[in-house]
Amino acid sequence: MNRSNPLTRHLCIHPIIQAPMAGVSTPELAAAVSNAGGLGSLGVGANSVPQARQMIEQTRALTSRPFNVNVFCHEPALRNEAQEAAWLEHLKPLFMECGMVFPTSLDEIYRSFINDDDAFEMLLETRPAVVSFHFGLPPLDWVQALQDVGIYTLATATNLEEARKIQELGIDAIVAQGIEAGGHRGIFNPDAIDEKLSTSVLVRLLVKNMDLPIIAAGGIMDGHGVKSTLALGATAAQLGTAFILCPETAANEGYRKKLKSERAAATLLTSALSGRPARCIRNRFIIHTALATGIMPPAYPVAYDAAKQLNKAAIKFGNHEFAAHWAGQGAVLARELTATQLMAELVKELSS
Repeated sequence: MNRSNPLTRHLCIHPIIQAPMAGVSTPELAAAVSNAGGLGSLGVGANSVPQARQMIEQTRALTSRPFNVNVFCHEPALRNEAQEAAWLEHLKPLFMECGMVFPTSLDEIYRSFINDDDAFEMLLETRPAVVSFHFGLPPLDWVQALQDVGIYTLATATNLEEARKIQELGIDAIVAQGIEAGGHRGIFNPDAIDEKLSTSVLVRLLVKNMDLPIIAAGGIMDGHGVKSTLALGATAAQLGTAFILCPETAANEGYRKKLKSERAAATLLTSALSGRPARCIRNRFIIHTALATGIMPPAYPVAYDAAKQLNKAAIKFGNHEFAAHWAGQGAVLARELTATQLMAELVKELSS
């Protein structure tokens, strides 16, 4: 199979990609990683089109190197008023604890890229070097239009079936997201059976069966981990949790404190925070929602509206126990370095 690697030929010097991490990544982080020879990324799935445009422009002002812009391609939420009401009722004690007026309804707070013509047009106008897709795929003509203006495309796969759909659509490369990864699992259909393949197994499976470059993601915290994935046949590795403690990220002090504590060793997959499976550090919100009997969280991103409202109220009291502190397995290996310093360490370890 053709294993040419346009990533390291044209997009980055080192086979290291900083994961998009919506809500955590910033123009300063993406630019620093790209300037250090990696591929920096912006996660704009939680941003409005004007906000996303501004982030791209700010990143361009800080680097002349390529960077990646990631969008969410989830199916619009199927609303269920009874389910949403039951979920809010279960969360009521937490809202009361924070002295917050109990919400009576929830909103679909994030618009999917697949239904956002304005976001698509904005990407065509700004032309970032790379655009990546998470939770699914956009229409074929959108992919082709992005590629026609010179944009390199990536998409996340958690299994072979998703990878085949990515290749059939003509995407340029596949991000193989193992179960160890922090943040939202990129599974196309959250209701489907998930075999929860590890990064190493998934990479080997895709390298063997796909004819596209494979980018390993999940539980990779240092250059030695990057080297291991390259030995498995990956063309690059994507790291997210490893960058969260960098001062350039938007992670608040509560997030940083959790990630530097022993609690970072206790991560788990849960749909309770957002309505889609995601790996984070265990906290009181997750423990409380685990006690729900016969109650499921609303669809993504409706459930996330409840969690975000609760966290916003709790933070006013210095309480970070209801926040989404996304983190992958191996989070305790995170280092508190600038992005430039961390990239230097990763490259040094990769070369050792």
